Amino acid sequence: MQLKQIARDALLKPLQAVSGIVERRHTLPILANVLLEQKDGSLYVTATDLEMQITAKSEMAGKDGHATTIGARKLQDLLRALPDNAQLNLDAAGNRVTVKAGRSRFNLQALAAADYPRIGVSTEQIRSLTLSQGKLRSLFKLVEFAMAQQDIRYYLNGMLLVIDGATLQAVATDGHRLSWASIPVDDAGDATRQEVILPRKTVLEVGKLLTDSDDPVTLDILANQVRFRFGSIELVSKVVDGKFPDFNRVIPVGHSKHIEMSRGELLAALQRAAILSNEKFRGVRVVLGPDQLKIICTNSEQEEAEEELAVAYHGDPLDIGFNITYLVDALSNLDVEKVKFAFGDAGSSALVTMPDRDDYKYVVMPMRI
Repeated sequence: MQLKQIARDALLKPLQAVSGIVERRHTLPILANVLLEQKDGSLYVTATDLEMQITAKSEMAGKDGHATTIGARKLQDLLRALPDNAQLNLDAAGNRVTVKAGRSRFNLQALAAADYPRIGVSTEQIRSLTLSQGKLRSLFKLVEFAMAQQDIRYYLNGMLLVIDGATLQAVATDGHRLSWASIPVDDAGDATRQEVILPRKTVLEVGKLLTDSDDPVTLDILANQVRFRFGSIELVSKVVDGKFPDFNRVIPVGHSKHIEMSRGELLAALQRAAILSNEKFRGVRVVLGPDQLKIICTNSEQEEAEEELAVAYHGDPLDIGFNITYLVDALSNLDVEKVKFAFGDAGSSALVTMPDRDDYKYVVMPMRI
């Protein structure tokens, strides 16, 4: 494989796009490498962790059919350390890759491209839809923070995507809170409802790679796989085989206590109070009374934080406890002026929504304090 007089960024950009999934610890040494392939007049850079595979393309002249694998971290660190305007020559022969830039020369170890473990992409396409990258990215942002991290209920360590008619819904829960969001999509396909659970790592990686633009992203649901195609990137991932809980049963209806308030003001008050919360339990008391909302945190050193906020409320008083992190997470990821809370009693979950909108719901379970 030979690449002559290529701009540093022509190799660094696709490498950065794919190397996020390269594991630092791995059972197969070749999984620390990226696959470089020349075909169709372009250079294709591929990384995989055996669950997910990302390929990024860069327009680059060269002989088709040449391929090698090279350590992802070392190559990326090396390219970053070179000047922005550096021109590279890359020469792969046997188990060595030589990278030259100006008077600098680096010899890196290579492994055979034939041994690189690719994920076979399913040819059975169940559903496909195209939307803007910005829309999908914002949908993920509203939901991904509520995913479980290492739950024994493996299907919670991910995000449920639901294509239902002309809507795309995303749901995540860790058993203590649930976040649901929905966006309209132009779907000319069949109207049957499709559900798929994306693994946590896939959700986070897609969220990092998408931009806040109107550029399109195509989402393909395949047999036991999902594929995202946007720009010069293609990401293929296995899906979680499991049954996601019925989220509609978790979302409370009929709560009688309602308040509407400034998201920024409430978030700032919670962040201040959180400084004196118990580091282990992270509890906060939310005390609702006539025209006021009190936020109270205490810790094991008998320190206390109390914040008082003015709200329009004339209902029955309420004293309820929550994990303060769960409230801060939701408010931090919303991009609206005001938020609406609905409460039942001290033993009921709370519902957070956006005024005059029905495309977002966040449920948080109470805790004893």
